Amino acid sequence: MITFIKGRLKGCLYAFKGGIILLRTEPSIQVQFVIAILVTIAGFYFNISTTEWLIQIGCIGLVMTAEGMNTAIEGIADFIHPDFHIKIGRIKDIAAGAVGIAALIAVIVACIIYLPKIF
Repeated sequence: MITFIKGRLKGCLYAFKGGIILLRTEPSIQVQFVIAILVTIAGFYFNISTTEWLIQIGCIGLVMTAEGMNTAIEGIADFIHPDFHIKIGRIKDIAAGAVGIAALIAVIVACIIYLPKIF
């Protein structure tokens, strides 16, 4: 039981370390992080409901997770095949497209939550 708990704690430390590396080194996740802070401030300012908070936090998590996975996929692809390759380019485009879809959904959700409060 103790080794199980130690293993989970180590896993949490690795995850935290990875998140810090991602935030420190990737400009795209830094932009997403700033946007997350801004919509969080907006949430407090407009006093959004608990349901709106849950949806907003879910969208933030979705976009940041997609961005992290995209970064990992690009890193692996570049490691495996550093030179241009059409299939590697396609894989990287698909990963970036997933981030784009998540971001688009987050923008739509933000519009649904905030536009009625603004107008």
